[in-house]
Amino acid sequence: MRKPIGPEGGPERGITGEPGASRGDAAGQSKDRDATPLSTVVRVRSLLPSLPPAERRVAQRVIDDPEGVANSTITELAQTCGTSETTVIRFCRAIGFHGYPELRLTLATEAGRAQSATGGRIIGSDISPDDSLEQIVEKVTFADARAVEETAAQLDIKMLEQVVDAVVAAERVDVYGVGASAFVAADFQQKLHRIGRVCSAWADAHIMLTSAAVLGPGDVAIGISHTGATVETIDALEVAKTRGAKTVALTNFPKSPIAEVADLILTTAARETTFRSGATASRLAQLTVVDCVFVGVAQRTYGPTRKALEATFEAVRGRTVRPDRRRR
Repeated sequence: MRKPIGPEGGPERGITGEPGASRGDAAGQSKDRDATPLSTVVRVRSLLPSLPPAERRVAQRVIDDPEGVANSTITELAQTCGTSETTVIRFCRAIGFHGYPELRLTLATEAGRAQSATGGRIIGSDISPDDSLEQIVEKVTFADARAVEETAAQLDIKMLEQVVDAVVAAERVDVYGVGASAFVAADFQQKLHRIGRVCSAWADAHIMLTSAAVLGPGDVAIGISHTGATVETIDALEVAKTRGAKTVALTNFPKSPIAEVADLILTTAARETTFRSGATASRLAQLTVVDCVFVGVAQRTYGPTRKALEATFEAVRGRTVRPDRRRR
């Protein structure tokens, strides 16, 4: 059912998912970087899967050691990555820089800013076998906080507004996600359902497809996938699109396969680390975006939302333990 799709399988999309953007546009030009706190490493990480293999090695080096890259000449970086200086220059242009000197300067500036924010301490993300429990707590909380902060920094507000508009106008909303993304889909469904929106969340591949098959114009289908490459979610979103529903993707990678079947794309900026791939930091980032959509919808429907919240609160009010039943 699913067509072979990928970075070369459809129109080029920018970081907001808009067709027609070049690879340089996808990363944002200099004026865009000046207008947003989005870091270079976050941008490179989001575009990593869509880069050619040689450029991907350079990108991975930037992600793993941005300060080291800032202190390297173009020749040293090319040799470290097993590639050519020309490839390094192509990589720089692919992520929106005019050349390598601009990339080095930006990375050095961002590294200094990051150290200032942490009081001069360098907090890594990956957990090593020798880390103490205290270090683990510090690394986990730092990574989670960064995922939320960086997601908020790169979130396209105009795209978010379009998603909110679509959900407010929708007769029905279906949310698809498997694995860890299924929990985010269920959370979004519960939130919308509580304020009286017709919404369902599905994690079973067959039910996702049958649900998508009965959608139509006026409905919205939302697919959640950290990698943007989850076959079950892509297939369901594709079916919904063929039925005329408005399709929305929530992913960490704006040029991933799921973007090719989505009308609107919302992105996160989470980096998974040791023991945590696709399960925790990404989920927190997804929940952040989901909460932004929910609050946007609630605000647009303020009156009915308040009434629905009051009604649902009253419905469960008696289901809490009374003070006189608590143990003394």
